[in-house]
Amino acid sequence: MKNTMVLILLLLATVVSAQEVKDFSLTNTRDGKATTLSGLGSATGIAVVFTSHECPFDNYYKDRLKELVGQYAGKIQFVLVNSNQEPQESTEQMAIHYKDINVPYLADKDQVAMEALGARKSTEVFLIAKTNGKLSLVYSGAIDDNPQVAKDVKQTFLKDAIEKLLAGQKIEVANQRASGCTIRRK
Repeated sequence: MKNTMVLILLLLATVVSAQEVKDFSLTNTRDGKATTLSGLGSATGIAVVFTSHECPFDNYYKDRLKELVGQYAGKIQFVLVNSNQEPQESTEQMAIHYKDINVPYLADKDQVAMEALGARKSTEVFLIAKTNGKLSLVYSGAIDDNPQVAKDVKQTFLKDAIEKLLAGQKIEVANQRASGCTIRRK
């Protein structure tokens, strides 16, 4: 049984690493303009981070996200996406939340991005490679192995995937289960 589960996980990782991502357009709450994945600049990749205001996991990751954004500026474009339907997750609240992380913050109230990428949790990240005008999913899941205590992190899944992407190497772990709050479907 254990070997079968490992094989299934390996097959899933292979499928995820080869998945082409369809472009989508969402409103950036920072400036009110439509933003597409393909229009996010000339960075090697895009890190799409599904987040919320109410999930404690998002607050645990806030400083780590800010650090990653700074570390990979000009190489990886980070973008925050909020697909939550609760009233406290309104676009008005989004416009004032995460002001200290200077990246696009996209409202996904129709859950277009959530469906396109298969997001289920907040905080969950999708690393997308931009190659010859195509968008390909190369990593999805957790940022690291300890959402609650940054100093106890032993595995930096997203950072490792970014480093491999930038070096043009194969990403060994293409999917890692994300911890966090479930994003409710509308």
